[in-house]
Amino acid sequence: MDSSFFWIFMIFTMLQPILSRRWLEARRLAALRTFERERKSRAILMIHRQESMGFLGFPLVRYISVEDSEAVLRAIRMTDDDCPIDLILHTPGGLVLAASQIAEAVRAHPARVTVYVPHHAMSGGTLIALAADEIVMDPSAVLGQVDPQLGDMPAASLVALVDAKPVEHVDDATWVKADMARKALAQIEAQVRRLLDRYPPEVVGRAIEVLAVGRHTHDHPLRAEELAALELPVSTDFPELLHDLLSMYEQPKGRAPSVEYVPEPYGARRSP
Repeated sequence: MDSSFFWIFMIFTMLQPILSRRWLEARRLAALRTFERERKSRAILMIHRQESMGFLGFPLVRYISVEDSEAVLRAIRMTDDDCPIDLILHTPGGLVLAASQIAEAVRAHPARVTVYVPHHAMSGGTLIALAADEIVMDPSAVLGQVDPQLGDMPAASLVALVDAKPVEHVDDATWVKADMARKALAQIEAQVRRLLDRYPPEVVGRAIEVLAVGRHTHDHPLRAEELAALELPVSTDFPELLHDLLSMYEQPKGRAPSVEYVPEPYGARRSP
């Protein structure tokens, strides 16, 4: 009898993580369907958080990848031309190729596309947001810069370097990098112009100046009011349901959290 209880306990212990994950996935899907019914749209999530731990316990860092672009493009192709799309973005950025493909697909969809940003959509995430008909941000959320980076060097800084130094003081490798940087800057400017071609030229010019030419550092955040000042279609009427949905994409287990609080509403609904 003791042996039977032992094996039942072992089987339950092994199955519990699988059952918990299946339950979490079911809750995510239910919340997503609720949001789609309310909006009468196709909802697509691209959320990059550290849900699992990598080899030897190191967290796996996630970015916009080719696999992401394939999945998003597949979802858009499965959506009728008259069906709106709501794209929820939570990402630090990623591959330019993948982000560009998603942005072009968003721009080309005939029906209205709305991008929701609960916390941040930086770099490639911002590029995708620019392609949407509307950007809905939490009041504390931010977008970022789309200026190109060559490895760990900003393209604009490489160009500034060779422009400031005498020719004889610039080695061949730096000249090559600077040439690539000029091309990358021209490419991103052309792409931003294409994504914003429905706006007046002065709006497009201001957006390029602020976002695409290296005026700020690459991690410089832009809040909703700053984007609205550029006359981009930004709103802060962010639905609470999406915050609830994002909370279902948790950080890795097995280590002490860096932030803790009592997970209940305070204020008028509950006195502390």
